[in-house]
Amino acid sequence: MTGSAPAPFTADDYRARMERAARSAADAGLAGLLVAPGPDLVWLTGYTPTAVTERLTVLVLAAGQDPVLVVPTLEAPDAETAVAAPVPTLRDWTDGTDPYAVTAALLAKDGRFGISDNAWAMHLLGLQRTLPDSSYTSLTDGLPMLRAVKDDAELELLAAAGAAADATFEEIRKLPFAGRRESDIGRDLADLLRRFGHSQVDFTIVGSGPNGANPHHEVGDRVIEHGDMVVLDFGGLRDGYGSDTTRTVHVGEPTEEERKVHDIVRAAQEAGFAAVRPGVACQEVDRAARTVIADAGYGEYFIHRTGHGIGVTTHEPPYMIEGEEQPLVPGMCFSVEPGIYLPGRFGVRIEDIVTVTGDGGRRLNNTTREMVIVD
Repeated sequence: MTGSAPAPFTADDYRARMERAARSAADAGLAGLLVAPGPDLVWLTGYTPTAVTERLTVLVLAAGQDPVLVVPTLEAPDAETAVAAPVPTLRDWTDGTDPYAVTAALLAKDGRFGISDNAWAMHLLGLQRTLPDSSYTSLTDGLPMLRAVKDDAELELLAAAGAAADATFEEIRKLPFAGRRESDIGRDLADLLRRFGHSQVDFTIVGSGPNGANPHHEVGDRVIEHGDMVVLDFGGLRDGYGSDTTRTVHVGEPTEEERKVHDIVRAAQEAGFAAVRPGVACQEVDRAARTVIADAGYGEYFIHRTGHGIGVTTHEPPYMIEGEEQPLVPGMCFSVEPGIYLPGRFGVRIEDIVTVTGDGGRRLNNTTREMVIVD
């Protein structure tokens, strides 16, 4: 990949995110947010502890209060070097003292707080013991759209990650498939993602022949054969932001039925993309794609949602699924990935990451969605 490196986020960027998160919590009727190590903390502060252990680390955010980062004393030097370090007040605690008492002193005794989905149960239970009148909701339930709307800098990073995934596909399609194991192709995908700038590979799904009918098969030892349909779904993080794309290739010439199913999925994916525009409910993207597949007689073989959000993780809100009435907003990014899975035979999935624009949608993956023949 070529091009200049993206400008790093600054302390002011992280300050704005923390302020927005605190306001959003207040608007949602929450007394504040408790942010544990993980994607939420990275997005809000840029800080990742060297090791996530039983020692409590938590960012406390509340409207009208300065942010406070509670950390173990032995990790305070690392926290002080984070880009956002000037923004939150650092409150450290030493082994042998009670970290829950330190944290509870920052909280309303009977408040209801949003807490990171990946917070350890022992930490949540410790806070509940210390503040028995407090209550908690997960951030996915309480503030599902916290990270959903990306700014211009984030969109640039997501586009670069998508371009790197596209470059990976363009290279993998040149390699031989027949006679090699799925795991061999999976290693090639991982190597290519890293070559094109990924620091983290999250998944390399290679579902050949009947394994393609399992949407999350990943890779196995099956030897790919001439005549196989092969589902390739791969992605990870590049400069901290995610990629995720799927293309289904065929080893040699496909049968008439295989081509027909691929064409149906391609039409469904196009319909889902065409439904993207501001103000439309997330479920309408799912409905648009699902209707094409159902009308073609394959509705029972489309067994998952049409899409998921993406950002500092490869799966996050919003979700394109029936019942999700959240309206689309410019800056949201998510996958559109319908599929048909015929048990014991083959599967087809086509996936692009899409961002909502002022008047529609823009794909962040741009490799061909036509049937690709490989050797």
